[in-house]
Amino acid sequence: MSKFQKRGGEDVDFPRMSGLLLHPTSLPGPYGIGDLGEAAYRWVDTLVQARQQIWQILPLGPTGYGDSPYQTHSAFAGNPLLLDLEPLARAGYVPPGALEAAPSFPADRVDYGQLIRWKVPLLLSAHERFEAVADAAERQAFEAFCDAHDAVWLHDYALFMALKAEFGGAPWDQWPPEVRRREFGALAHWSVRLAPQVMAHKFVQYLFFRQWGTLKAYANERGVRILGDMPIYVAYDSADVWANQHLFHLDEEGRPTVVAGVPPDYFSPTGQRWGNPIYRWDRMEAEGFRWWVERFRIARQMVDIIRLDHFRGFEAYYEIPAEEETAVRGRWVKGPGAALFRAIFHELGEFPIVAEDLGVITEEVERLRRQFGFPGMKVLQFAFSSDHTNSYLPHNYEPDCVVYTGTHDNDTTVGWFATAPESERAHCLRYLGYQPDDIAWALIRLASASVARLAIFPVQDVLSLGSEARMNTPGRPEGNWQWRLQPQMLTEAIIARLAEVTETYGRAPM
Repeated sequence: MSKFQKRGGEDVDFPRMSGLLLHPTSLPGPYGIGDLGEAAYRWVDTLVQARQQIWQILPLGPTGYGDSPYQTHSAFAGNPLLLDLEPLARAGYVPPGALEAAPSFPADRVDYGQLIRWKVPLLLSAHERFEAVADAAERQAFEAFCDAHDAVWLHDYALFMALKAEFGGAPWDQWPPEVRRREFGALAHWSVRLAPQVMAHKFVQYLFFRQWGTLKAYANERGVRILGDMPIYVAYDSADVWANQHLFHLDEEGRPTVVAGVPPDYFSPTGQRWGNPIYRWDRMEAEGFRWWVERFRIARQMVDIIRLDHFRGFEAYYEIPAEEETAVRGRWVKGPGAALFRAIFHELGEFPIVAEDLGVITEEVERLRRQFGFPGMKVLQFAFSSDHTNSYLPHNYEPDCVVYTGTHDNDTTVGWFATAPESERAHCLRYLGYQPDDIAWALIRLASASVARLAIFPVQDVLSLGSEARMNTPGRPEGNWQWRLQPQMLTEAIIARLAEVTETYGRAPM
């Protein structure tokens, strides 16, 4: 059953529509990073004004080294850096005058180092002040949040973060052996010793879930759905791995024996060694895929549509011995396939999923995607490197897909076109049939006109920005995830232009 159409073609949850890709960190605002405050609500209003029905975001988890939303300390938790501090100040949860004394942050990018040094201590002090000033209803709401989440992920995450600070930020495989192995006595000891810090982390998560839930409700009430990203793998230095070591391929010291990646190809002669630990799918299946069911349960609360990153890995994944420095000496291993998704939908019911199926995709992967009706992805920047049979060219689309001008991992469309080989640029212009004044808007129009049921545009393309506005360059260890939208960049003229294109090609709300 397709998540875009019922059998027989009757439309269900997804009429033709379009949306914009912008992670909340990229929103404007005064405190060094986009947050869940006023600018986020104005962003939703802008989407409505531009006749957009989708807001696509990146993973919302608490980022670690490298600031990547794809390498987080938890697959369940929210990123504290996204919290809006204004309501916390009004409630008395941050010290008086703290916001007025905020450092001077750059407006055009996120300086994560400066931001973390200032904002994280403020947030971790909030629970102590909450205890002093909160009323009974607020206390009960916090207790109910803990009761709902502690057993699944919250306590493990909060203890993990408290222990990480206690042990100087070291990864968990460098903690004392009894803590690394999660011996009962050690966990009990540290849970008591670090109780204030554990409660502080739980309270920050309570604040995040409340702020995000309110923002999501605001968007949904105005006809905007959230499309969120779920990475297939989790970071090694995470509460997920520390708390569920039996579900990963680890040795007796808790270190990975095999890691994830992709094999050598045309673009990389040594492949990509991502380094994420690999799941023990046999053990997960024996437990009814409980960890995945709970992960999807939380994701469904946070977003309306889930984009599964590296969908290919659910059918078969590339396994690299941990001691290898490159991905050359790896092998393909069968993944859980249909059994995983049957278990998830049995527990949670059906819900919309988009499969990130970019790259070299086998017939087995395609069958798995079609079996569950997951729409795949088409990226126009990939469309012009070969001939008319290229699957990313719009004349080869089926309606059950999502088309992008580019993604967070690509250069902006302007930047891509400026540096693409001459043969690609020439093919692109032949395909368009004219010489556009603005290549980004030419591809926005091309995507909008396609039969793809959903079209998504990075906001940088709507703004016709160049490579300076790129969000991420895969393989670059630093300097990513920093770009921010500036106030007044999205002018009334740009918003009206997007609304007109959206209406012209039948993607506006009815």
